[in-house]
Amino acid sequence: MISSKQKDLYAEVIEIATDYLGPASKRFIDRQIINHLQKEPEKLTKNDLNRLIGWIEVVVALLTEDKKLIQEFTSRLEALAKHKKS
Repeated sequence: MISSKQKDLYAEVIEIATDYLGPASKRFIDRQIINHLQKEPEKLTKNDLNRLIGWIEVVVALLTEDKKLIQEFTSRLEALAKHKKS
């Protein structure tokens, strides 16, 4: 069973990603979690965020040369990692 805490974390990651990737954000985040963390997206935990952020940074850098955008996107996710309870 998925805890509301985990579901909330996943939803927050999608919400942040949507600001940068629009409607493709859920599919993008799901692929990163499934392929790089080898888990179901809904099972994302705070402990997974640093690895996920690293992969997001790499992949988004392949999509854009806008370093400010990449920094802003990853900084928002890092803040979520710092402020979200375990």
